[in-house]
Amino acid sequence: MRQFNSQRISELQNNPSHIRNICIVAHVDHGKTTLADSLVASNGIISQKLVGKLRYMDSRKDEQERGITMKSSSISLSHTYNNEEFLVNLIDSPGHVDFSSEVSTAVRLCDGAIVVVDVVEGVCAQTKVVLKQVWLEHIRPVLVLNKIDRLIIEMKMQPLDAYVRMVQLLEQMNAQVAELFTVDVMSKKENITDSSSGLEEADDSNIYFTPEQGNVVFASAADGWGFSLQDFARMFSSKLGLREEELQRSLWGDNYFNTKTKTVTAGAQEKAKKPLFVQVVLENLWSVYDSVVIRKDKIMTEKIVQNLQLQINPRDLKHSDPKVQIHAILSKWLPLSDTVLRMVCEKLPCPSYMSEARAEKLMSSLSKPFELLPEATQQLKTAFVACSSSDDAPTIAFVSKMMVVDRHCLPKNKVRLLSSEDIALRRQQVREKLAQFTMKQEQGDNVAVQEQQVKSEDVLEDGPIFIAFARVLSGTLKRGQELYVLGPKYDPGATIDNSVEPSGALKDLKAGQYVTRAKIGDLYLLMGRELECLESVPAGNVVGIGGLEEHILKSGTLSSSLACPAFTELSQMVMPIVRVAVEPARPCEMPELIKGLKLLNQADPCVQVVLQESGEHVLITAGEVHLQRCLQDLEECYAKIQINASQPIVPFRETIMAPLEPISTSNAGRVQIETPGKRFSMRLRAVSLPEEITNVLEKNVEVIKTMPQIQGPGHLDQTEEEIETNKKLGLQWRSKITKLHHRLNHVFGMNGWGDNAADRILSFGPRRCGPNVLLNYTPITLPCLWNKNPTDIVFERVTLECLNSVINGFQLATLAGPICEEPLHGVAFIIEDIAIAVDQLAPLSHGEDGDSNHNGQSQQQCRSFSGQIMSAVKDGCRRSFTNQPQRLMAAMYNCSIQVSGEVVGKIYAILSRRHGKILEGDLEEGSASFSIAAVLPVVESFDLANEIRKQTSGLASHQLTFSHWEVIDIDPFWVPTTDEELELYGDKGDSINRAHVYMNSVRRRKGLAVSEKVVEFAEKQRTLSRKV
Repeated sequence: MRQFNSQRISELQNNPSHIRNICIVAHVDHGKTTLADSLVASNGIISQKLVGKLRYMDSRKDEQERGITMKSSSISLSHTYNNEEFLVNLIDSPGHVDFSSEVSTAVRLCDGAIVVVDVVEGVCAQTKVVLKQVWLEHIRPVLVLNKIDRLIIEMKMQPLDAYVRMVQLLEQMNAQVAELFTVDVMSKKENITDSSSGLEEADDSNIYFTPEQGNVVFASAADGWGFSLQDFARMFSSKLGLREEELQRSLWGDNYFNTKTKTVTAGAQEKAKKPLFVQVVLENLWSVYDSVVIRKDKIMTEKIVQNLQLQINPRDLKHSDPKVQIHAILSKWLPLSDTVLRMVCEKLPCPSYMSEARAEKLMSSLSKPFELLPEATQQLKTAFVACSSSDDAPTIAFVSKMMVVDRHCLPKNKVRLLSSEDIALRRQQVREKLAQFTMKQEQGDNVAVQEQQVKSEDVLEDGPIFIAFARVLSGTLKRGQELYVLGPKYDPGATIDNSVEPSGALKDLKAGQYVTRAKIGDLYLLMGRELECLESVPAGNVVGIGGLEEHILKSGTLSSSLACPAFTELSQMVMPIVRVAVEPARPCEMPELIKGLKLLNQADPCVQVVLQESGEHVLITAGEVHLQRCLQDLEECYAKIQINASQPIVPFRETIMAPLEPISTSNAGRVQIETPGKRFSMRLRAVSLPEEITNVLEKNVEVIKTMPQIQGPGHLDQTEEEIETNKKLGLQWRSKITKLHHRLNHVFGMNGWGDNAADRILSFGPRRCGPNVLLNYTPITLPCLWNKNPTDIVFERVTLECLNSVINGFQLATLAGPICEEPLHGVAFIIEDIAIAVDQLAPLSHGEDGDSNHNGQSQQQCRSFSGQIMSAVKDGCRRSFTNQPQRLMAAMYNCSIQVSGEVVGKIYAILSRRHGKILEGDLEEGSASFSIAAVLPVVESFDLANEIRKQTSGLASHQLTFSHWEVIDIDPFWVPTTDEELELYGDKGDSINRAHVYMNSVRRRKGLAVSEKVVEFAEKQRTLSRKV
């Protein structure tokens, strides 16, 4: 292993133009970690023979056992390009969909990304996800087409067929980029009435993957070789009599070399000629593999080595394994690490080349765009773009996650070899201690000596510590420096320096406080499995920071100035959906479990820990593999106790079926409710919302959450400062709210709800932002949600308070439905009539002056009356819901499966048994494998990996991502009643009602009543015979 040279690293870190912060992203098993091993081996950290076997960046035991990456890890490499040395901070990220949050933490710290694609499996589901993450973070990608050796050895393709396969793969990747580009351009379009798309004016010249531009590498990481068009253009330009630049531009595409005219001519396919890429590149590679691996021709192998003028170890050439021979030859001829690192230095930007669009995206959020930030905050954009490390520049860093490191792995706790000076110093210390011991023993102070020996022992605490995984964006981060730690909700325009306590931690913050002040601990250079200490880190570098575990939960912003905003939170591509309740095996160890859950919540960017009202500690994870890893970490690392976990808890939703009659003529399901004393009465009914409306509501959750802050009923006590803030923020948000309003009116009208139905919306639910609505169809004018109230109408306080209670009752009803206390989805509650006895309520609202007892009694009666309205509205919503056909909605996974052709039938059988639906299943072009797309209920997905592995003997791989909610088209309360049903199912309904099973499992878990028969099918008496 190479020696760490802190001085040389420090020199490289001070030159931002020679720094490259990159990450490797790809679908699972496409070769990310093998490629990372190859790059690490180029620096002498590991041997070239261990590339792909050691998996150096996978430091966890379960990562090595499973063969997949679970945690993103970083390492700093050096590379010499054009006689100049570059520092490459490489981050290897996971490819499994359950760990997409780790990819988000990696791409936030980088300026470029290496996207790796398996040429056999092609563009898979996670490839599209990581490409979208790269695009959203405004970082530049380059492409590595990996595992080309599989086309030769496994697929046995001819060079021309392999070329067609690569062309198709590039077209698929560029189609994904074009889709992201189009969505981005359309979302920035300000004038919604303009018919032009805006794509004509947008510049897309540098966003695609094109081998001619040098942003594509063809490789086989397992065999250690890779090349770009530049490599073969340099080799063959003199042989073909062409200039190197001309040959590089012509190598890829429908061109061929005309031997008569000695020129490159277009139209190879039309004239039935081999493309130039096949002639020059692929046929040479195929001949090498044919001689070394397929035919194992030793004479031809030696001749290839001589012609290429390679210095190969004779032992490798005589090895019995042809894979060792091909690796030794091609890694010398076309070294993968040199090609990839050269592309990184040429095509990916340095930290000082941060675009203004990316700087603005980091600083702004949905609730507060960049234009509305304070002037001092906007000026910081210049510091980000300049990436200056001078003393005048503000020190700003972003922490993307908190990493867990074993305490024994810290540099200060490592066992290191002693030099001669260290040995001499220790001898002197031992002599001094021995002399002190002898002197005190003669004085009879043995007890004090023993106590001193115990205290002087260096007892190393067991357990992990947290290190912040961060990037310095401006200034220089120094050890011992004091900085502000800004929470996600921090507003730079509302905090005063004096309000920040100098010694406060995250747990000491009060409501409305989001800033702490922290002292920077040790700074570490991240070297994969190793850490090296640093004294300071200038802007543009990735660093590990100690001493922040009390100040940052998951991610945060460090700044020397309070004018800096809290950077936007990481974009999560996967929603946590799988839940388990955990408890200690021994109840006395509950404090250890609570402490362990806090540590796990801090260490994992995606996991969520919730304490239920019932007292259960619930762990929410992204998937089954993620859940297994979290439970293992909780037992072995954080809590260090034996834990009992429940069966996975999957959320459901409750809904009703669409009415068979139009809205205006349907009379079913009307419910009349009254409060005790009949001071308030209301008539309402429940109807199903069309799917288009629920989709609009789900896509605009952030806009709906912001509406109460900008406008809405019930804002009775606003301060001048709040009004002024709303005016500043409302300029941009009102346009978004207006767009949502117009969109809802349009969708309501298309589905037969009449014009301006969105104007009748009183509230969304649950939590005032869900996919359910409360509509006002009464003749009484009530405050409008869209702030379109007539100026001549003044609403009485009693009316506003009653409306507030009605809305709160609606929120309670949509939060827990009547089937199994799960949230409602896609339900509209229509208020058809409402009556409020204002005369009887007036004395309750305004007591007589001077009578304090009467005022207190009146306030108590008002609170009681508000509770009566809420309870009545909640019960009325539930009753109107049960009057309609009820259904459960299940969470659905998108299931993407790559499977060999001979076991496709078994995959279809597995999905059918688990109530999945096949969307498409096609044979991949140029491959013997099938690509299957299906949807599968989350509740039926557990242990799917083991079943697929057993049934297909490992010939299939799958990825699961959360997709949508889907109605289970079975009434959970259905029993056979008609003659046909009785004849088909029998009077006992022998077929299993899937919705009923799901409902009972949820109700049983929540402690609700379950209608189950204790004894079933007891036609014949069964008694125990006793032998006398």
